[in-house]
Amino acid sequence: MILLDTNVLVYAFDSGSPFSQWAKETIADAVVGGGAAINALSLSEICVGDADPSTAADRIRSWGVKILDVPAAAAEVCAKAYLRYRKRRMSQFDTPVPTMPLPDFFIGAHAKIMGWDLATADRGRFHTYFPSVSLKMPQ
Repeated sequence: MILLDTNVLVYAFDSGSPFSQWAKETIADAVVGGGAAINALSLSEICVGDADPSTAADRIRSWGVKILDVPAAAAEVCAKAYLRYRKRRMSQFDTPVPTMPLPDFFIGAHAKIMGWDLATADRGRFHTYFPSVSLKMPQ
């Protein structure tokens, strides 16, 4: 199974994106391979930017992508990674950092506890805070 970061779906939906072809191929390869999934956080991010959020889940499922809940076991992994991020941000910048973990931390923690690869075009946070997760990225 490959967990897809939200940006993979965004790029796949956007034919004008320079990552559109990569995203479509990544999804197709995952679907015919071990499977492709997003979690509820990615779905919510997609729905926020979608013209018709009530049909977003059905369109994603029509590609063969599963939509999963975030396992409770991901909470502790997410929290630990996010605390490291907050401490780092607060030491680098003198600005407040949200206390609620960002969606990327839940997505990264989900991939980590399941032992799945993560497809993303955003190396930064995932590589830094979830270094054991194998990333599938555009070339």
